[in-house]
Amino acid sequence: MQSHTIQITVKPEHLDQLNHVNNIQYVSWVQDIAMEHWEKAVTKQINNSYFWILLQHSITYKKPAFLNDVIKVKTFIKSAKGLRSVRCVEFYNAETKILLATSDTSWCLFDSKRQKPTRITEDIINCFN
Repeated sequence: MQSHTIQITVKPEHLDQLNHVNNIQYVSWVQDIAMEHWEKAVTKQINNSYFWILLQHSITYKKPAFLNDVIKVKTFIKSAKGLRSVRCVEFYNAETKILLATSDTSWCLFDSKRQKPTRITEDIINCFN
């Protein structure tokens, strides 16, 4: 499936007491890039008809990032079946290409009108191929 990539420059508000990017910041970036990828890939009709609920989040930290580092953030759909989708996010130092962290998140698709879980349609899957 297609990937989506952004770059983020580390700012002072992203740092923890050790002057590394805060773990909570990575979680926020995972959510931000997932939403951005969804909104760029799907039609307005699909976006208005469905939304995602986060079920499970796993992140593995490999190397720290520091103030003014540029981080390349890449996301892609690992699987989409039934009600659930698994999304991967990878964080790299854009200059050195070193992998900083990886994340796997499990999401459940919801129908906006019914406010209930719903199966992932072929139309949705095709938006990411």
